Amino acid sequence: MTATARKPQQERSRSTRRALVDAAVACIGELGWTGATVAVIAERAGVSRGAAQHHFPTREDLVVATVEYLGEEQVRHLRDGTDALPPGPARVEAVVEMLLELYTGAAFRAALHLWVAASTDEALRDVVVPLQAKVGREAHRMAVEVLGADQSHPGVRELVQATMDLARGLGLANLLTDDTARRSQIVAQWARVLGDTL
Repeated sequence: MTATARKPQQERSRSTRRALVDAAVACIGELGWTGATVAVIAERAGVSRGAAQHHFPTREDLVVATVEYLGEEQVRHLRDGTDALPPGPARVEAVVEMLLELYTGAAFRAALHLWVAASTDEALRDVVVPLQAKVGREAHRMAVEVLGADQSHPGVRELVQATMDLARGLGLANLLTDDTARRSQIVAQWARVLGDTL
């Protein structure tokens, strides 16, 4: 096979993998872990089950790729939003709001379903926990960077982590009802606390 022929094949392969991961995020978010079978995900992605299993031999392989993708999306979201952040005192509130956006939408819903399923499924937990820890470390590192926080000062690391935990909790509260008004008040108050400390 020539290099020219391999390139389109590699592009098709990447495209199929991406379609499967996107479909996995959507299916897990909409149907939960038990409803998001490989067959359902393959159908959503528009590929055969055999093609899905060629790219991801087991459902766990697909979960690994999905969790990695969700983490990459979080980091990409933070990086993309950095340029638009205002300077000065308004920056802290804008960063807190940006961090909260990590925990809204289909990606967060899918991650939440995976966490809940992993809490009672040891094999899934063994897959999800290390990946989630890696994602958490990277999101924390990016939060420190965009906040301009100096973690050598006592309590700063914990405040940044508390910001991430607060964002996750507010995202959870927003899953069932629109929590925008209350969230805006909490963001403003928390930004004042962070601004005074950082």
